[in-house]
Amino acid sequence: MLIDTAHITVKAGDGGNGRVSFRREKFVPKGGPDGGNGGKGGSVFIQGRNDIRLLKRYRAKTRITADKGDDGQENKKTGKNGRDTTILVPLGTRVTIHPYNIVLDIIEEEKPYRIASGGKGGKGNWEFRSATNQTPLEAEKGRLGETVRLSFELRLIADVGLIGLPNVGKSSLLNVLTQAHARVADYHFTTLEPNLGTFQKHIIADIPGLIEGASSGKGLGFQFLKHIARTRLLVHCIGCDSTDPQRDYNTVRNELETYDHELMTRPQLILCTKSDLLLDMTSGQKKIFMRKIHSLSTDVLYVSILDDDSVRALAQTLTTKLTQ
Repeated sequence: MLIDTAHITVKAGDGGNGRVSFRREKFVPKGGPDGGNGGKGGSVFIQGRNDIRLLKRYRAKTRITADKGDDGQENKKTGKNGRDTTILVPLGTRVTIHPYNIVLDIIEEEKPYRIASGGKGGKGNWEFRSATNQTPLEAEKGRLGETVRLSFELRLIADVGLIGLPNVGKSSLLNVLTQAHARVADYHFTTLEPNLGTFQKHIIADIPGLIEGASSGKGLGFQFLKHIARTRLLVHCIGCDSTDPQRDYNTVRNELETYDHELMTRPQLILCTKSDLLLDMTSGQKKIFMRKIHSLSTDVLYVSILDDDSVRALAQTLTTKLTQ
């Protein structure tokens, strides 16, 4: 099961305490203060990785703490700094940092972001020496590391998003184009989570079927609409077995527009799936179906996973659109 949301608490490491000590050697009985400073606490960073399953680990591990700095030592030695901690999240994760309400979009794999700073180490009594106080007995405690709460929301980064009502053949199409081995069956909501596949170095996402009211929480689509937000090309799949393709198209389109009007500006392709079923129609039925489809857009393509030529034509069209 794909986990695309998580909430955790993060605490950076506390700084180490300063030390109170005095130099004591055989012939130097009163050598003066030599207590070192505490080490800095470890900070917490967040970094993206190309692995959409990473958020699963934060369902069980909801609190992460970086290492504390070591206390100061004798001979003016500073304590060892605490080790930093790096949290890995999938590329495309939106991170909200509370209580500051700072939002980060993690879209670069090698770029770390510091989200909680480690506490500064306390000063040892060596730092408090003066002409009037040559034997200071004071030292500072280390400062506390920063604590923040993080909310993760994964929004898949894909070049192509396959959208449409349930059971229009999106998963089958993904399997043919990318060998993704997505689960396929002839009933609604076979796809319970987004499936991904690679097509000529481009990522295709099969988004679970949308239904009317998905943008307000009905069906499975609501929780996956966010995964459409980053796609470059929307491929709107309509089955050739549809009794009302215009209604099917408008149902999905309305849900997209309600969720995010900006999605309407994305390039779209209408793809009529299961085109082999057209062979079972009378010429009149076929003409009516095609007239309804082409009234929606001039950018229409027909495909059947049983027809290699149609699959190759679709692959060529996707390649052209993705390289424009």
